[in-house]
Amino acid sequence: MNFCSDCGAKVSKKIPSGDNRLRDVCDSCGKIHYQNPLIVAGCLPVFEGKVLLCKRSIEPRSGYWTLPGGFMELGETLEQAALRETMEEAGAEVTLQSLYTLFNIVHVGQLSVFFLAHLDKPEFSAGEESEAVALFSEEEIPWEQLAFNTVSRTLRHFFSDRQKGDFPQRMEDIICF
Repeated sequence: MNFCSDCGAKVSKKIPSGDNRLRDVCDSCGKIHYQNPLIVAGCLPVFEGKVLLCKRSIEPRSGYWTLPGGFMELGETLEQAALRETMEEAGAEVTLQSLYTLFNIVHVGQLSVFFLAHLDKPEFSAGEESEAVALFSEEEIPWEQLAFNTVSRTLRHFFSDRQKGDFPQRMEDIICF
């Protein structure tokens, strides 16, 4: 950040009084501009044993497959964000079942969350951010064409857990340097 969003003056990196981290602080009005992790919310929609994936039409990772999901907006709950993103990207109505995977992605400042969800009807369509949407069995998953580590981890957990008939909540840290 170079300039204050309140007054437009230059900002500097400082440790504010009572804090322990470098922050962007306005040199003129003193406003502290906090930067916090972004939350990505999505679903793992399942219909008759198959999972719904979207082929991305936007960067990052355009042309790769992903679970429907995206950044949470102000004014919505985590569940609302997951449902909205699923509708926007896959044109699909789902019923959320449970929080399934949570990934702390420290190096990019993100928290990524996926809910297990039931695809209510096999009706879906590509939204503006997807070039294709399709149901895949485990054998059909394009493993080498998945967009994100969080998606492949969530899918691998799902297929392993499905064999056991138990879907525990999972939390993992992804730390890359």
